[in-house]
Amino acid sequence: MSERGLTCHEVVELITDYLEDALPEEDRRRVERHLDVCPGCTAYLDQMRETIRLTGMLTEEQIPEDQKQQLLDAFRTWSG
Repeated sequence: MSERGLTCHEVVELITDYLEDALPEEDRRRVERHLDVCPGCTAYLDQMRETIRLTGMLTEEQIPEDQKQQLLDAFRTWSG
């Protein structure tokens, strides 16, 4: 019996665990099979990698206070 492929929405939900190498092997393979055929999700993965790379170079002191507060407010009210 063949396994159902992942939707783009499912890949987006799994991408953080994928990047952190925290997915079980079969889920990782399913994500990779989807990425092989989906340019949109591949671009999203590339954007996430670039964001992680760039934010890793950002210190808290470099974030303007008003933007820092906006980020904190957004995460306080976020329900994922």
